[in-house]
Amino acid sequence: MMKILLIEDQIELSDNITEFLASVGIFCDACSNCFDAQDKLLINSYDSIILDIMLPDGTGLDLIDVIKKNQSKCNILIISAKGSLGDKIEGLELGADDYLTKPFHLAELHARLKALYRRNQLGGSDVLTFNEIQVNPENLQALINQTLLDLTKKEFDLLLFFLTNKDRVLGRQAIVQHLWGDYTDDLANFDFVYQHIKNLRKKICQAGGKDYIETVYGIGYKFNTSPEK
Repeated sequence: MMKILLIEDQIELSDNITEFLASVGIFCDACSNCFDAQDKLLINSYDSIILDIMLPDGTGLDLIDVIKKNQSKCNILIISAKGSLGDKIEGLELGADDYLTKPFHLAELHARLKALYRRNQLGGSDVLTFNEIQVNPENLQALINQTLLDLTKKEFDLLLFFLTNKDRVLGRQAIVQHLWGDYTDDLANFDFVYQHIKNLRKKICQAGGKDYIETVYGIGYKFNTSPEK
C-alpha cells in the first residue's frame, strides 16, 4: 500500500483527498500545519508528500528541506492556488517533484501520485522485478519464477515494502506503521509482525524463491539482496 502524508489546512479538501485515496487503496495520513507535519515526518515513513504551500503557521516550502532530510526516498507533490506560480517554481527548485494547481480533479491527483511512485520506487515501470521475484502493485500480484503467489493483502504490502527498501534494516514499529498506519496506538506489542513475515517467507520458499528476508535480532528485519543460502 502506498503511504501518503497530506499537509493541507483546508479541512474539506483534506477530508475529500483522504477519503478518495482510501477508496483506491492508498493510506493517507493528514495534518494541517507545519508543526504537526514535522512531528509526523520524524516518526513515520512515507512514499509521497502532498504539500500545500499556504499553511497557518508558515509556508510549506520551508518543509521541503525537512522532508528531504528525514524522507530521502519520498516524493513531494505541491498543491497550490492559481496565483502562486512563483511559489510553485521555487518549490520545484527546492526539490519538489511535481505540482498541481487548485482546484484539481482527485483522479488527476491519483494519476500524478502513481506516476511519481513508479518513477521513484519502481524505476519507472509498472512492475517491480528483483531476480526471480516480480511484483505488480496495480493488480496486487506477486510472482516467483512466473508462479503466482497466493498472498494476503498484508503479505503483498509487506513484500512490496521490503523490495522498495532492499538491504535496509526495517524495525518492527516501522513495518507496523507502514502497513497499518496510525491504528496501532493501543497495541501492547508488535509480535504479530513475526507471523506475517513467517508466512511470507514460507510462501516465497515453497514457490522456489530464495529466502531473502533476514531477522535482525532486537531490531527488526532486512531484505538481503545477497543471502548466504
